[in-house]
Amino acid sequence: MRTTARLFKSLSWSGCGLLVTGLVACGGGGGGPSSGTLKLAMTDAPACGYDHVYVTVNKIRVHQSANADGTEADWSELSIPAQRIDLLSLTNGVLQELGSLPLPAGTYQQVRLVLADNPANPSQANPLANALVLSGTTDEIVLRTPSGQQSGFKLQAHFAVQSGQIADMVLDFNACRSIVKAGSSGNYNLKPVVAVIPRLTTAIEGYVDTSIAAQVVVSTRDSNNNLRATVPNPLTGKFTLAYLPENTNYTVVVAGQNLTTAAVTHVPVSLATGVTLLNPSTSPILPAPSGMASVAGVVSNSSNVLLTDAVVSARQSLSTGQTLDVAATGVNATTADYSLSLPLVAAVKAPYASGGALTFSTDTMLAGRYNLTGTASGYTTQSTDPVLDLGAAGSTTVKDLVLTP
Repeated sequence: MRTTARLFKSLSWSGCGLLVTGLVACGGGGGGPSSGTLKLAMTDAPACGYDHVYVTVNKIRVHQSANADGTEADWSELSIPAQRIDLLSLTNGVLQELGSLPLPAGTYQQVRLVLADNPANPSQANPLANALVLSGTTDEIVLRTPSGQQSGFKLQAHFAVQSGQIADMVLDFNACRSIVKAGSSGNYNLKPVVAVIPRLTTAIEGYVDTSIAAQVVVSTRDSNNNLRATVPNPLTGKFTLAYLPENTNYTVVVAGQNLTTAAVTHVPVSLATGVTLLNPSTSPILPAPSGMASVAGVVSNSSNVLLTDAVVSARQSLSTGQTLDVAATGVNATTADYSLSLPLVAAVKAPYASGGALTFSTDTMLAGRYNLTGTASGYTTQSTDPVLDLGAAGSTTVKDLVLTP
């Protein structure tokens, strides 16, 4: 991961392209007393089952209205020279700088990503602009991007640009939740799940045992309820949850297949401290093994219309009230079905101890009980009871979810 980080820090383009060493104004107009600057970079949460996820961003468009469509006026636009980005190289706080543009002072509530077209006849010299590589394979598969090349993918945002100041923002791209399989066709669609967050000088760092580093996800939720997640370095076990707002009460979750879910509670993050060290490399987190059971079903609305853009999440609650994000998946883009494999044993927890060892104990939660929730565009509630009690190890519980606008 250090090699990757150094690579991105050494990149520099002139003009209105990707930018690391300074700021450049793109998209017209000079900065005056009534304007500020938006600076953008991209990072990634972990992907599930992929060795590479490539996207090529042509433009980033910004608007003050959350409801503006792609055809309205008053869009500010940053054009980016074609650069294929592997999202899976951007974990643990590594950034791909995208550039900057002047904006009128004000509050902005929408960002759109406009992607490049895939070439009709891809070759080694002219590869697919948007593609993925399944884990353990080498062939690139077309990543279909409906609407990505025309109006662009719509991202909800909320940030202020102040006169004469720089709004330094990060597009936190969750590849795992953004890629959905289209039935049994072998096709994959991109439906970006991206949080637009401020670039802060804060982070939580720690270590998991290298024996599990390749099979776990480390996550927390920030004060705006955005899920932040990363995968540890497979060689060192180190993980970094970067750009976190100040808060004295983060819960860091380590979750993976065939493992007990582990949580560290009451983790503080402050601008004064910068990086909070969760645990040293000499005392890595190593949860005990756990049997697994599955839940599967279909997501629809009350009229039995399949919600093919839905995401299903499985969470648990500690007896002390903290919520743990254990697993999530996008539904099948054709059939709206999903499947999740979840640990059967109760989670373990440890209070944060500055400079001390983490001492884990089994929580008194009901083992095998989860809250299963679905989310989809335009739907705000779920009429299905979210409570799920898993069956025996190796079993599958069927639970269809119904969402309501």
